Amino acid sequence: MIKVIVSGAAGRMGRRLVSCILNSKDMKLVGATEFAECPFIGKDAGMLAGLDTCGVEISSDIKPLLKNADAVIDFSTGPVVENAKLATSAGAAMVIGTTALSADDKKTLANLAEKGGRIVFASNMSIGVNLLFDLCAKVAKVLGDEYDVEIVEMHHNKKKDAPSGTAVSLAEAIAKARGLSYEKNAVHGRKGIVGERTKTEIGIHAVRGGDVVGDHTVIFATEGERIELVHKASSRDTFAKGALKAVRFLSKAKPGLYNMQDVLGLK
Repeated sequence: MIKVIVSGAAGRMGRRLVSCILNSKDMKLVGATEFAECPFIGKDAGMLAGLDTCGVEISSDIKPLLKNADAVIDFSTGPVVENAKLATSAGAAMVIGTTALSADDKKTLANLAEKGGRIVFASNMSIGVNLLFDLCAKVAKVLGDEYDVEIVEMHHNKKKDAPSGTAVSLAEAIAKARGLSYEKNAVHGRKGIVGERTKTEIGIHAVRGGDVVGDHTVIFATEGERIELVHKASSRDTFAKGALKAVRFLSKAKPGLYNMQDVLGLK
């Protein structure tokens, strides 16, 4: 049995992760954490996930839990990088689905991997979305700059960051395929008199509303035709199941920093 800790276990995604782990045949939940002021500290993680009590209480301190863990899954907005430092130091694998990490944070993860850490970091754990990354790169390369590229993402009204990490990853994949730079060519929304669209722009637009789990549409448009690649997630379980795949992958992987393309064998 692979022994797993879920960081951010009381959140929407955390509860689905807990549920999927408790219902799996090869994993055991050995820890569940939240920020210190969380009203669910001390509550049973299984009960919060809508299941029977499992005997694992929500804690604010991950350190004592790591001695009995093989892996940590973190989709939280908390101290993700600090958790990664503690986990890799304790010999546990780390699966990170948090999207709002800085460039410095990503460098720190790479350094931890170079020092022997086993980490999967991905903006989206969905199998379908990771296939979309691959398809968009191929389509962008074939179509070239005669086709304008626009990305539209929609999420629930509680999402704190914009654009979504998935939208950014889609834009990065397209930019790389077309020999462009995400930092230089991404245009985030438009307002006012911005002038005509250039051939090198990659438009990104964030929409928020209701309880939408996650919709992403990539538009390739030219004179006379338009191609749209669309992915819609109707359940957070698709991300949770992907995270569990990542845990299984890391249980056999050598030290390194991986993404879901590695996990799914798409590279």
